Amino acid sequence: MPFVTHLECANCGVEYPAGEVHGLCTSCQRPLWVRYDLEAIKAEFPQKALFGRPPTLWRYLELLPLENPANIVSLTETITPILPAARLGAEFGLKNLLIKDESRLPTGSFKARGMAMAVTMAKELGLQRLAAPTAGNAGGALAAYAARAGMESWVFMPEDTPVINQIECVLGGAQTFAVNGLIDDCGKIVREGREAMEWFDVSTLKEPYRIEGKKTMGLELAEQFDWELPDWIFYPTGGGTGLIGMWKAFGELEALGWLKNEKRPRMIACQSDGCAPIVNAFKAGHRHAKRVDNAKTVASGLRVPQAVGDFMILDAVNESGGEAMSAPEGDIAKWMRLANAKEGIALCPETAVCLGVLDQLAGQGRVKPKDRVLVFNTGAAQKYPEAVEVDLPQVDLNQPLDWSRFK
Repeated sequence: MPFVTHLECANCGVEYPAGEVHGLCTSCQRPLWVRYDLEAIKAEFPQKALFGRPPTLWRYLELLPLENPANIVSLTETITPILPAARLGAEFGLKNLLIKDESRLPTGSFKARGMAMAVTMAKELGLQRLAAPTAGNAGGALAAYAARAGMESWVFMPEDTPVINQIECVLGGAQTFAVNGLIDDCGKIVREGREAMEWFDVSTLKEPYRIEGKKTMGLELAEQFDWELPDWIFYPTGGGTGLIGMWKAFGELEALGWLKNEKRPRMIACQSDGCAPIVNAFKAGHRHAKRVDNAKTVASGLRVPQAVGDFMILDAVNESGGEAMSAPEGDIAKWMRLANAKEGIALCPETAVCLGVLDQLAGQGRVKPKDRVLVFNTGAAQKYPEAVEVDLPQVDLNQPLDWSRFK
């Protein structure tokens, strides 16, 4: 049986019935939480029920919003590995650096979690036409999952979105358009087209279910850590759904009594200094962030000049005792190279920003050598060929080989 009781505005608290199509709160135009009967789940869903379930995000079905499992739209969203990174950790003086590699998911990024859930719920609610703006990976995920469900999809992206993201949207059958603006400009097109095009807007946090998909990152890592959470989580933050979702997951797990103690991680929202609205708001002590004009970063997933869930990100950061910090845009390629060279882990540029932030906090002595530090790799580096410049030395087969060149 489904355990959803209702939906609730994260800002003003207005409640909405479950089982109906909802976007933003109609009273204040802010995102909605999905609420569950956690006492009923606690009584009917013991922790041991997870044993033997398939290693996918759907193993947490009782904590997910769908009513009928027959409506699941899946490309096999596997549990992603947590990889020890001792050599990379030594660069920061850390003994317990770990990387959760979300690039193993379908479409090569964590966006698969959110879109799998959003499209599943769209199917359950009888929707057929979906649209979203994207900075890159979300568009590819929407195209893939809509295709899997037999639905129509539209994607609008900034014209300088990485070429690979453009290609995967087109290959997925999405009606794909380049816009001479930023992602919030693309979002405006989707919003204004709802009536004329009769599509449903699945933009970040503008429907309630992508966050429930992203929430599974928190459920999953808690299980992988044997229900004792790490000391720090470094998370690249654009729209912020992943960070918000994990914080929601930890609260639900605590209510279920599944965590070994009440200690939660410090959540670190990481942004490039080329686009850091959340960092700016955090430093100013504000709950809402001002739009960043002329946002520029090669980490396309972080190029979100203004997030509709800004206050939800900042609430999670503040409640955790964490921080929002930026790292230099110019160092992104350096951190990508270092992680791959030290560990063979191909970090996306968004996650490279996390290493830049970690370098600062470890250098200040705030992250201690024995702390358990978890960094999220939210996507595959291979999807960002523009992020690292390569100029290979040439070997001329018409000349004798000079072996000293290869030493």
